[in-house]
Amino acid sequence: MNAQLKDPMYTFKPEGPTQMLIYENLARSRTREAEQVAHAHRLVRLLHTAKRWERVAKWATRRADRANACL
Repeated sequence: MNAQLKDPMYTFKPEGPTQMLIYENLARSRTREAEQVAHAHRLVRLLHTAKRWERVAKWATRRADRANACL
């Protein structure tokens, strides 16, 4: 069985006026899109942080090597 069919979002049976359902679907769509954008921003931020720490580690290694050379 398809995994999407088990998801409650896909098994939702609408009740009520059609106009309200359109607004609810639009709100769900916008919420889902906002969550996807936030997830992408988190990934970018994590990548940027990892690169920054990599640069700091390289700098610290060079500094430690210079300090050891002087001893």
